[in-house]
Amino acid sequence: MIAAADVLSEARKLGLDPTPEQADSLAAYLGLLEKWNRSTNLVGPRQWREMFSTLVLDSFYLAGFLEGLGLPEAPLCLDLGAGAGLPGIPLRALWQRGTYHLVEVREKRAAFLRVCLGTLKLPGTFVFAGRAQDAAQKLGAADLVLSRAFLPWPELLPLARPMLAPGGTLVILANEPPPDLPGDWRLAAEQIYEAAGKPRYFWGLEPASISM
Repeated sequence: MIAAADVLSEARKLGLDPTPEQADSLAAYLGLLEKWNRSTNLVGPRQWREMFSTLVLDSFYLAGFLEGLGLPEAPLCLDLGAGAGLPGIPLRALWQRGTYHLVEVREKRAAFLRVCLGTLKLPGTFVFAGRAQDAAQKLGAADLVLSRAFLPWPELLPLARPMLAPGGTLVILANEPPPDLPGDWRLAAEQIYEAAGKPRYFWGLEPASISM
């Protein structure tokens, strides 16, 4: 069992300051991830401290990035290819606006996500076990669509566009700066930060208005 105090200590080494409640949730999640990872191979790191510093760290920066996007007060969010719950589950421990759907077609990973949500009791957070296209059709147009290694961005853009509500934003977690985008998209926001000694990026993309 991972102690919340140990997670809090690890976070402070990285300049982060979660609340005790957030540290409790993160400790519970990391404990489940470490346990399931032994048999299901959800992520590369094997020990929770490495998981925290290389994977969970993203969610701290992402929570702040989302606050700067001008999202509705209670946004509908779709996290495509949620996998092991990164960034979504630690993000929801830190940022709990609106409803957040972890979209995952692979049943073993969807089962892991359900166990996590049953343990952590994160508000407004759900698992959608199915394809991204089906999630959008059943849940409605999203104010926020997130993607971390779900698809290469040239394939993701046409898939995500019909999922977005008017004024919605697609956020991509990437290891490289934003590319030159096609004319029907614009870069609305971006952030660079460092994790595990390497730069990482958030791209905040919006469909562009095309004048006739």
